Amino acid sequence: MKNSPIDTDRLFHALGDPTRRAILDRLTERPMSVSRLAEPLEITLTAVAQHLQILEEVGLVHTEKLGRVRTCRIETAGFRALEQWIRDHRTVWERKLDQLGQVLAEEDESP
Repeated sequence: MKNSPIDTDRLFHALGDPTRRAILDRLTERPMSVSRLAEPLEITLTAVAQHLQILEEVGLVHTEKLGRVRTCRIETAGFRALEQWIRDHRTVWERKLDQLGQVLAEEDESP
């Protein structure tokens, strides 16, 4: 993962695919080779590599080639960006809901 900001739209697009989510779920167990990741997915190694490339571009996965084996592991940068997006949006909505609550409370108090 390069030290560039993560594109949130691409991050959500990457997470929108069930195969990529399955890959991430498997990688939470431990780092794995591409061939091991492909076994239960019933897709080709080429397809897994394409999914991994997308996940790596958005900072969710890191791959490293050691000899003839490409090993994949979870990368935290994408998850940090996702957490920040959620935190920012939650704050905005909490503020709006608080304002709505105040308006409704004022309406209840008026004669």
